[in-house]
Amino acid sequence: MSWAEYDQLVDPFCEVAGINKNPALFVKSLKHNFNETARKADASIPTDRHIIIENGKLSLKKRSSAKNSAAHKSIDLALKDLVREVSIVDLLAETTQWLNLGKKFGPLSGHKTKVRDYSERLVATLFCYGCNLGPTQTARSIKDLSRKQIVYLNLSHTRGQDLRAATEEVINAYNQYELPRHWGSGSTASVDGTRFDMYEQNILSEYHLRYASYGGIGYYLVSDKYIALFSRFIPCGVREALHLLDGILDNTSDIQPDTIHGDTHAQSTVVFGLAHLLGIKLMPRIKDINSMVFFKPDGRSVYPHIDTLFSENINYSLITDNYKEMLRVAVSISEGKVSAYTMIRRLGSNSIRNSLFYAFRELGRVVRTQFLLQYISEIELRESVHAATCKSEEFNQFVQWVFFYNSGMIQENLRYAQDKMIAYNHLVANLVILHNVDSMSKAINKLKRQGFKVDAEALRSLSPYRTEHINLLGTYSLKIPKQQGNRNFKLM
Repeated sequence: MSWAEYDQLVDPFCEVAGINKNPALFVKSLKHNFNETARKADASIPTDRHIIIENGKLSLKKRSSAKNSAAHKSIDLALKDLVREVSIVDLLAETTQWLNLGKKFGPLSGHKTKVRDYSERLVATLFCYGCNLGPTQTARSIKDLSRKQIVYLNLSHTRGQDLRAATEEVINAYNQYELPRHWGSGSTASVDGTRFDMYEQNILSEYHLRYASYGGIGYYLVSDKYIALFSRFIPCGVREALHLLDGILDNTSDIQPDTIHGDTHAQSTVVFGLAHLLGIKLMPRIKDINSMVFFKPDGRSVYPHIDTLFSENINYSLITDNYKEMLRVAVSISEGKVSAYTMIRRLGSNSIRNSLFYAFRELGRVVRTQFLLQYISEIELRESVHAATCKSEEFNQFVQWVFFYNSGMIQENLRYAQDKMIAYNHLVANLVILHNVDSMSKAINKLKRQGFKVDAEALRSLSPYRTEHINLLGTYSLKIPKQQGNRNFKLM
């Protein structure tokens, strides 16, 4: 972004992000908040029974988790009886008709489609690629369509941007239901990746040490309302934190979170710093708190209970000197001039004399240490972070359940085709979630009419990741022949 563009956009950007444009005032406020957070954390230690500090080492204790109430168990059993059984194909047919999703797809030329039975073929295409059957198996399962018809619609009528637009339509429809409001406000979300198997010979496939096999990562941003807002296909060796900010900024649905949770891999000092300038609160789950470095807000201050945790001091002058250039980077990302992923990689790949990288790192040290101090001193925060990341892990299991055929292996070898497979899978998973919430809402209303007590606590314990009523494999006719056919044991 040019400096002229920056001068026009920086004031409204800072107002939305809640930061000061003046470098000195920004750093003054940053330092003040950092000191206040440290003092508050230090004061809470003596009365906190869930934290122990010995020789500069932290030990965080958990509270005993509450067991599912009788009301939760009873409503869950009642829903199992009332939610009607449906096949995955019928489910996709119903939800695409509700939203008229066919309008989101069409010929690459932009002209009106001339394909007959377009709605049926769209459902077959979503089933084919979203559930990983492939064109040949889909044609065998749906008798009225050929393999070429399914492939044609995917190649000439479906682009990645069409799938993302359709997914946004599903999210907006889902957000109109009252039931998801019992699960979250939409202001927070969590990020996580799940591995998909790929062929070893694929040039984009990488060996994953954790799973001891070749594959790629489907990376998802999942709202606290349980629905996924963003998806992307990334290699196994890429640090997930690089894609975190793009997931938030690329999401244009009605659900707009400003607080993001994730695993330890969903953070770095540079990402923390850039997220702070963009007005995004990053709150990851920390696996090993003692591996994190705590930076001291002020070298002259002494904290009786947490002073042993701190190592180095913060170089605030580095932030002040580079603040204007840092803001230009943040405004450029916000306006879509450059992706956050590209910018973070560029900052990290430049020479050691790149002061802008060190300025972002220094800001990130401030923001991350503030979060770590809150993380160790507020058990409610730790529990909320853990609960949010559990939703991402549940979605990972759910999305792979949807991607059921061929053991969940991505069979495409081209990068854009692999991206489309993840986008197809994301769309189909969201359609299943939408259908589940609609069915659950109808069942809950029926229970209330019958006099069944349904309170807010019972509703909060539910989840739209229900699968027991969905038939993935179709139905088969069983007919035993009356006469046994002849068998020939000899070769002619």
